[in-house]
Parts: sequence; structure tokens; C-alpha cells
Amino acid sequence: MVFRKPPDGGWGWVIVVVSFFTQFLCYGSPLAVGVLYLEWLDAFGEGKGKTAWVGSLANGIGLLASPVCSVCVSSFGARPVAIFSGFMVAGGLMMSSFAPNIYFLYISYGIVVGLGCGLLYTATVTITCHYFDKRRGLALGLISTGSSVGLFIYAALQRELIDLYGLDGCLLIVGALSLNILACGSLMRPLESSDCPPPEKTCVDKVPDQYFVYHEKEKTVEENISIVEKGYIDEKCANNMPDYKQDSILNKNVLSSINVNEKDTYKKKVVEQTNFCKQLAKRKWQVYLNYWEETLVLFKNKVFSALFVAILLFDIGGFPPSLLMEDVARSANINEDDYHMPLISIIGIMTAVGKLTLGILADFKWVNTLYLYVTTLLMTGVALFAIPFAKSYLTLAMLSGILGFLTGNWSIFPYVTTKTVGIEKLTHAYGILMFFAGLGNSLGPPIVGWFYDWTQEYDTAFYFSGFCVLLGGFLLLLAALPCWNACTNQSSKLPPNTYSYKVASSA
Repeated sequence: MVFRKPPDGGWGWVIVVVSFFTQFLCYGSPLAVGVLYLEWLDAFGEGKGKTAWVGSLANGIGLLASPVCSVCVSSFGARPVAIFSGFMVAGGLMMSSFAPNIYFLYISYGIVVGLGCGLLYTATVTITCHYFDKRRGLALGLISTGSSVGLFIYAALQRELIDLYGLDGCLLIVGALSLNILACGSLMRPLESSDCPPPEKTCVDKVPDQYFVYHEKEKTVEENISIVEKGYIDEKCANNMPDYKQDSILNKNVLSSINVNEKDTYKKKVVEQTNFCKQLAKRKWQVYLNYWEETLVLFKNKVFSALFVAILLFDIGGFPPSLLMEDVARSANINEDDYHMPLISIIGIMTAVGKLTLGILADFKWVNTLYLYVTTLLMTGVALFAIPFAKSYLTLAMLSGILGFLTGNWSIFPYVTTKTVGIEKLTHAYGILMFFAGLGNSLGPPIVGWFYDWTQEYDTAFYFSGFCVLLGGFLLLLAALPCWNACTNQSSKLPPNTYSYKVASSA
């Protein structure tokens, strides 16, 4: 398949629109799961830590399975994966309406919906990158706001649906809305050349002829039979032997010839195929060894190692507010008359603003993206420490807006990764970091919930969250300081394939 040059427009803008709505429809409910979290607490009567696993799995499983999602999109294409994943998300949401217990929700909402969201995210990003080159940053920025807008709208929508139709009716309606992903996916037309060359041979056609054991064996048998039959006719004419004797001699000759040729050919080809499999296994094993060697080289870069710790701790501490802020407000006994807008909606809209603002700041040459990212981490830690002191809707709303804006640092994380390891290692490094980000997303809310179950208040939980984020930010800042890099460079040289952030940031 030969792809045309990215048009940077045309049908590409249709791709941007449908990708925006795809992320809006698939991530709206999982990101706004804090509204459902309150209902599940009342419906099943489980602890906050155990119930929080549902939302954390839905948001973390897609990142944990990012390598599998990438393989699926590469193998089958963005459009088939998007359509199939639309069924997964809609089916998982509808199945969740019939959940008899919290463990059923782990599968239906946590794994099925979460994996479908991960596949859809990979499909939308991949197809957008195919259609855009010069305007790729703008296109990716536009589609990434779909999830934030979905969080803003779905938080209020799910609350209204629960009041009108109950929890089960809400999940059924939201699942039905997710079926619109099928229409969006069908418009994800692959970017193919109209004058494609003839298709290459398939993998089976490319296999050398000497490996087709059974084909050659059958050919040998047919040739043997034809040769024996020819001798049979000549001998019959010359000797005029009785037919039954000639038939018995013919059968013996045929069988002996077939058996000898079959055994020789089969043994020879089995040996050849065994050698071929051994060589293939050695090649695959070498690929895995190279992958782990490159991974070890990445972790020898101090900034990358600190970045890995920072993203893990940030997601452990920074993700829980988007899931638990509604329960924090209920625990603070805030009057419903003062509750003008769901706190999760505020987080969602400010996350969209933060993504765009921080992304624009990262494009300025005088801005060091790593220090900008560290600043967002430190400010997030301070905001988390302030949550236990917020006892009114106004203060909680302000903190929700600040946390939402700072969570928009996801838009500059690829910039930071690129300048840390270099563009040639971006895919490898980003995949590793996203895996640990998914791990942090999965562990953060249950840990905060367990703290509540243990202490019966959220204060200790958010002190712990703030400490995690601050620790990650300080470690990353320490690793990125020029004086620290100068000291380490004097004592030992960097490995040949690593990339110093000091050099990258000044490039």
C-alpha cells in the first residue's frame, strides 16, 4: 500500500472533525465517571477504594495496553479498529447498566470500555497524522480537546440522566449515544494512492520453493506413477504376461517408488524447515535483545529516569481529583443550592484551556518546556495540599479549575520527551512513559479511596497525593538543573546513545 503525501487539508479536516467527536463520545463518560462513582457507592455499598477501581481501570487500561492498540491499528487500519471499538465502548456501557455487583463493573466498564477508548485514541491519532504534516500540531491539538469537552458536557449530562431515568437508564442512554462512533469511524477513509502498484506477493508466495514439502512430494508421486505406467505398457506389449500378474508387479513398483521418494523428500525438507525456524527464532530473539538494550540506554539518561518517576507519581496523585472531587464536595456537606455546576465539568473545560495555552507557550523559543512542565507539577502539588482546607463550593470550584488547567500539561509532555531522548527515540521512550502513566492512573484513585476507608476523611489522602506530585517534580527539577548535569558530566560521560537535555533545550 502506497500512501500519498499528507494533504494538510481537504478530507483531512473531516478526519479532524470525526476524530474530535470520536474522542468526545468515547472519553466523555470515563472521564466524568466521578458522577457515576457516587451512585455506585450507594448502589453496591462497597468501600471507596474498591469502587474507585472502576473509574481508574477505565482510564488507565487504554494506556497500559497502548502497545497492543498500536499493533491493531497498524495491522487492520484506523477505520476497522474505530468501528469495532465503537461496539466495544457502547456494549460495555450498556452491559454496565445490568451490573449485579462491583466486580462485574470491573470487566464491563473498566476493561471493555477502557480498552475500547485506548483503541479509539490510537486510531484517531494515527489517521490524523496520516493526513497532516505541516499542520499536524494544530490538528492533534484540536482532536485532543474532544476528550476535555466530553468531560465538561458528560458530567452535567450524566447527572441529569440519573435524576430522570436512574443509574441504569443513564448508562443505557450514554451507551446508545456512543454508537455514533460507528458513523465517525466509517468516515475515516485511509489515505491511499489511487494508482497503487500491483500488490506484492503474500507471505506465503514469498516463501522459497524448497520449503514447499508437500507440494514437491505430490509432484514426485505423480511423475513416478506416469513413469511406471509407461514401463507397464511397454512391458505388457513385449511379454504378453497375464494382466493380474502385471498389475501386482506394477503395484509393488509404484508403492516402493513412492515410499522411497516420500521418505527421502520428507526428511530433507523437515531438516530445511527446522533450520529455517531456528534462524527465524534467532532473529526474533535478537530483536528483543536490542529492544531491552535500547531501554537500558534510555534509563541511563538521568533526565529520562526522573521523567519516568515524575509521570508515575503525577498520575498517582494528580488523577484522583477528576474522579473523586464530587465525593469530596459531598463529604464537606456543601449545600446543594450553592452547587451551580459540577466540579468535574469545571475540571474538564479548564483542562481544554490548559492544553491549548501550555501548547502555545511550548512553541516559544525562549520557553524551556522541561522547566514549564516541572512548574505545572509543583503547582499541582500545592493545589492538592490546599484541597483539605476548602470547605465551600467556591473554593473547591477554584481549586478544580486550577487542577484542570495544570492537568493540561499532557499537551507538552511529547515536547518534553522529544527534547529529553531525541526524535529518533521518541516512539520507544513515549511508549514506556505512557505505560507507567496508565499504571499511575489505575493506582491513584484506589489508593486515595483506601486512605478514606482507613481514616474516614480525605485530608490524609490528598496530603499523600500532593506529596507524590511534589516529589516527582523536585526529582525532575534536580535532574534537569544545568549544575547537576555539569557535575555528572565531569565524573562520567553519558552513554553514546543518550541525549542530554541541556544540549537539547538550547538547540
